[in-house]
Amino acid sequence: MSEPTKSENASAAIPGQRGRGKGDKGGKGGERVASLWSDAWADLRRNPLFLIGGFLVVFMVVLAVAPGLFTEADPRAGGFCNLADSLKRPSGAHWFGFDVQGCDIYTRTIWGARNSIIVGMVTTTLVVLVGGVLGLWAGWIGGLGDSVLSRVTEIFFAIPLLLGGMLIMSTWGKGNAWTVSAVMAVLGWPQIYRLMRSAVLANKHNDYVVAARALGAGTGRIVSRHILPNAVAPVIVVSTINLGVYIGAEAALSYLGIGIQSPAISWGLMISDAQSRFLNAPHVLLFPAAVLSITVLAFIMLGDAVRDALDPKLR
Repeated sequence: MSEPTKSENASAAIPGQRGRGKGDKGGKGGERVASLWSDAWADLRRNPLFLIGGFLVVFMVVLAVAPGLFTEADPRAGGFCNLADSLKRPSGAHWFGFDVQGCDIYTRTIWGARNSIIVGMVTTTLVVLVGGVLGLWAGWIGGLGDSVLSRVTEIFFAIPLLLGGMLIMSTWGKGNAWTVSAVMAVLGWPQIYRLMRSAVLANKHNDYVVAARALGAGTGRIVSRHILPNAVAPVIVVSTINLGVYIGAEAALSYLGIGIQSPAISWGLMISDAQSRFLNAPHVLLFPAAVLSITVLAFIMLGDAVRDALDPKLR
């Protein structure tokens, strides 16, 4: 019998290239390659937390992208508000009632999803891109750049998200969804940077990386094929949970009058306008606050489910 080649020995040390069993599905002959991602997806499909959270998240995204599917009225059109309807309670024709300006709360709540979802999605994307790229670079290269970036992140960690957002937005002036997203991304990237850097440091000296290097793989191939897939799991988990946190932070800034400004529509603005009328017209506050809470909870549920599926220690 011939000796196994060097490439055969090395490939056996690389995760994701596990042996195929006869009973496994997928691949040639009905075989499947076991991996963290396939196992995680199988767990997620059986997790009620993921199914409920995922359904709510998809529903809220559709609400933000196509509000016209849920209401024919447009709050941006002239004549939408009528002071004669001020503070009227919910009815069969107007499910959420009217606010102090005589505007239909249901329609404004539907349209308010757009700015909140934009802030959450854009902020999370920027945070993952900036923090992830810098963390990947610092963890892999190390040296002086790693030391400098680590000290910078310590400075940002000393600034609470809401307090820093209040300080920046109060000096920025009139805000919108894009400026709020930029401010929160500036304050939020260090967390993802630390996660990515720690994951890279934990994986860069593993046997499968050494094997890939011995086979002559370049830095780009090692990072993209072996380091990044094994380091991205904690980033996905934290980013999913933080997306809901960013939506809540935007609502808090808008509530304080330094986030998204009128005539834009935001759940935080609606809650701010309703606070003085809560005792005699509680519906003005309850409906936008309930939708905001459900949205934040949905993303947190989704993140918890993904964490449970991707963490082998919880299996």
